[in-house]
Amino acid sequence: MKALDVLKRNNLNPAQIVDARKEPLAGEEAWQLLASAREIVVAKGKSAVAFDPSVDGKEAILAQALGRTGNLRAPTLRLGDRLLVGFNDSLYSQFSG
Repeated sequence: MKALDVLKRNNLNPAQIVDARKEPLAGEEAWQLLASAREIVVAKGKSAVAFDPSVDGKEAILAQALGRTGNLRAPTLRLGDRLLVGFNDSLYSQFSG
C-alpha cells in the first residue's frame, strides 16, 4: 500500500490500522471522529485544506472529508489532536516526526 510506504518513509508509525473497506465511517460516526480533533487537514490530490471543527461548519468539513460513497476518505491518520484525511505524500512529509 502506497500510504503505508509513505508513513514508514516519514517515520510515522500508526498505532492502529483499520481497513476502511471493512469498517467504513459515515455520517454521525465520521463527524464524531472529526469533531474530536483540534485541526483537520483534508488532502485531495496535490492540494490540502485545513479546518478547525470549533470554528468551521460541520457541513463544510464533511463535504471535504467524505468521499463520493459518503464514507470518511481513506487513509485517515490521527497525529495527536490533528487528523490528516486523504492521501498526499508531501502532506505526510510535512507532519513527519
